[in-house]
Amino acid sequence: MPAETICELTAEDLLAELVEENVTDERRIRLRELIVEMHRPMARDIARRYLHRGEPMEDLLQAAYVGLMKAINGFDPTLGHSFRGYAMVTMTGEVKRHFRDRTWAVRVPRLYQERRAELNRLVADMTQELGRSPKVPELALRMGISEEDMILTLDASAAYSTLSLDAPLGADDDAAALGDVIPDSDDSLSVLVDREAVKPLIDELPEREKTILLLRFYGNMTQAEIAAEFDISQMHVSRILRKVLDQLRSELVAG
Repeated sequence: MPAETICELTAEDLLAELVEENVTDERRIRLRELIVEMHRPMARDIARRYLHRGEPMEDLLQAAYVGLMKAINGFDPTLGHSFRGYAMVTMTGEVKRHFRDRTWAVRVPRLYQERRAELNRLVADMTQELGRSPKVPELALRMGISEEDMILTLDASAAYSTLSLDAPLGADDDAAALGDVIPDSDDSLSVLVDREAVKPLIDELPEREKTILLLRFYGNMTQAEIAAEFDISQMHVSRILRKVLDQLRSELVAG
């Protein structure tokens, strides 16, 4: 492809070529380089947004670029969606993961960190065996620990979730949060399962609503920042979020 036409192509054009079967390895490398180059300003903007947390800019940029590569690898150009929104969510999520991993490793005792992988496998296996989500006593018995210890393990695993369900919807600390869409439960395991249940519902949302929701709760962007990104008013963002949260709550209750 002539070099002079590259600048006229969109990221979606390059990504569509990237998945073609007859593309050479050398060309694939070049396509990835071009897509990364297109999104360097976005990576820097996302990294700068988290500088106040005390991490070096270099580390934040590295996390953002890891997210960008994940976005390039995971994007499906056949769906007709915008790559920019997808990349922004993925890059922001990777920077958030950087902080989450560091914080979680410091605050959560190693014993519970080590149990997390076992717990995930066990919940999946027992759900298949029982045809329902396992209860705390059943999990505790299978893992050979007390019910109290099982609840602590579940709480630690829930704290590791990449989706922040505690981020307030508005500017006030007591504003509604994404976690508010989840019905109350007497059981820590049910809360954990319900948190996971939110994610496929989010995937079914229209592209713009999904991106706004993920940027707010997963990307930790303010309503004002999202409004600027989409060139709409902050009030409009607030209404979209409220509508989506009401929809998620209804679908969870119905399910």
